[in-house]
Amino acid sequence: MSQDTIFALSSGSLPSGVAIIRLSGPQSRQTLETVCGRVPVSRRASLLPIRDRNGLVLDEGLVLFFPGPSSFTGEDTAELQIHGGRATVKAVLSTLGALEGLRTAEAGEFSRRAFQNGRMDLVAVEGLADLVAAETEMQRRLAAEHASGHLSTLYDSWAKRLTHARAMIEAELDFADEEDVPGSVASTIWQDMRRLEQEIVNHLSGFQAGEIVRDGLNVVIAGPPNAGKSSLLNYLAQRDIAIVTNIPGTTRDVLHVDLDLSGFAVRLYDTAGLRDTDDMVEQEGIRRAQRSIAEAHLVLLLSSDPDIEWTGLTDGYTGPVLRVLTKADERDTALPTGSADVMISVKSGEGMTNLLDAVRAFLPDVESGQALSLPTRERHFANLQDARGHIESALAAEAVGLDIQAEHLRLAGHSLGRVTGRVDVENLLDVIFSEFCIGK
Repeated sequence: MSQDTIFALSSGSLPSGVAIIRLSGPQSRQTLETVCGRVPVSRRASLLPIRDRNGLVLDEGLVLFFPGPSSFTGEDTAELQIHGGRATVKAVLSTLGALEGLRTAEAGEFSRRAFQNGRMDLVAVEGLADLVAAETEMQRRLAAEHASGHLSTLYDSWAKRLTHARAMIEAELDFADEEDVPGSVASTIWQDMRRLEQEIVNHLSGFQAGEIVRDGLNVVIAGPPNAGKSSLLNYLAQRDIAIVTNIPGTTRDVLHVDLDLSGFAVRLYDTAGLRDTDDMVEQEGIRRAQRSIAEAHLVLLLSSDPDIEWTGLTDGYTGPVLRVLTKADERDTALPTGSADVMISVKSGEGMTNLLDAVRAFLPDVESGQALSLPTRERHFANLQDARGHIESALAAEAVGLDIQAEHLRLAGHSLGRVTGRVDVENLLDVIFSEFCIGK
């Protein structure tokens, strides 16, 4: 446990009605005695003066004390809830900084101490970071699922099954002559290991859905020049993000806007018009457009020409595409059969509801059961894939011997432990906790 006592403003930007200053560490109790005159009853708010070292009252506020280990960080912690004026907060922070043994917290240091003291594992910590950053309802729900420890409980149950399997193998290897040891582990553990492997495979199949919920559905607007791509971006953003002119090649770089669609984050990209050109700057814009298309979850392929050859526009992209016929206000006829999926007009708003409904169809279905217990980060996916691979190797090594099979199961458990932070993750910690704000 660190000997430093850390402190930080934890309540966001100033000025505000209330500012919360958080402390954590072995001198939290002594600090309250120094600046407040006494320590309030544990977990019960008391209205107390906050004084500087000379006894001058800086403010009066609610003070709470949470003794460790039953606190967020697992250490003694305290909160000063004061008025949120800049001068008041600055004066209180300066007073705390002048006390011996206290220092300003680094980004994510409160959560890091909670992890190091066993109050949270890495999955829950990452969920907490996502909860702070959540901007849509589905991001909030996914982050809350992870921060609550539900996903960690699933991974821990898998780890216990691996440990049990290894124990059974070791028992057979070491005590094969004992009557109370099963004569063959095949009938007792390998069926469960096959089930576990399939459970991990099923879980990994939700990785893209988890990424989409957490990071957003990447939708690229593509098509030839003057097809209405920038106009569509501006319409959906409800403000002028992109320049719109009748001159082909106006858009040179990739522009984007984030939307909230049915509680999901949708990141919409406007790209350069796809055509042959000798303009070097426009060529770079087209190259970036093609790169964005290759990385998209969905491409909205726009054209004002119903007879266009759609398949020639996406340069080998094989993912989902919605063909969108634009400038419906300039047409006297209905959508030509087979020419496009949707016909829209950004001037009249015609077809926009149909377009958004079509995009919604590509959002993941997370309304059932444990649908939000999803892996969301590349490191989750990679380590779970390693665990699945080691279980598969153990199942395939029957002819080699139980000791080799047990080693594969040990490695599988090690990979699971790296997901939750149980083993060998020190090199990840600086990266993970750098995502947090100061005071969390």
